[in-house]
Amino acid sequence: MERNQDYFKIVSNNAILSRGKILISEPFLRDSNFGRSVVLLVDHTKEGSMGLIMNKLLPMKLNDVVDEFKYLEDIPLYKGGPMGTDTLFYLHTLKDVEGALPIGGELYLNGDFNDIKRYVLQGNQLEGKIRFFLGYSGWQDGQLNQEIEDNTWMIGKGDVPCLMIDEIKNMWKKALGNLGGKYETWSHFPITPSLN
Repeated sequence: MERNQDYFKIVSNNAILSRGKILISEPFLRDSNFGRSVVLLVDHTKEGSMGLIMNKLLPMKLNDVVDEFKYLEDIPLYKGGPMGTDTLFYLHTLKDVEGALPIGGELYLNGDFNDIKRYVLQGNQLEGKIRFFLGYSGWQDGQLNQEIEDNTWMIGKGDVPCLMIDEIKNMWKKALGNLGGKYETWSHFPITPSLN
């Protein structure tokens, strides 16, 4: 019996948390914000941690938020998390944006929004280059480490820039499957097993 219980034990969490790591929610997490989510950790310090949920679209578009983009083709807007939901964040691969924070793997967070607006208004490619978020995910000092010890999150493997191009519908399943072994099996579990 104990062997079966071990099958559902997360053992991928021996990695050290740092900026640029991927957090994958455990399959049975019942949380409207974080259930079946993939979070990119954009900061992890003694004061706390900050991340952006990469696979949750909002019903509104960036065009509804930024007046200058009103007449452009619809630009997707993602739910970065439950905190600061009136604040716009942008993750991008544009290394020349002044003041941008390097996340790792050629990804940057924020920076001069005028540079971003100019890039968008010039008609440059957005897919795989820039992703816009309202809100962020935040944890106080020690809170995220405790959640990982409680097996709420698995620390993912993989190429962080792929998060910008992966299809969001299957992102969680793919990130979990990339851990291999039993995690690949877990990725096929239905959201509500009792309805299976």
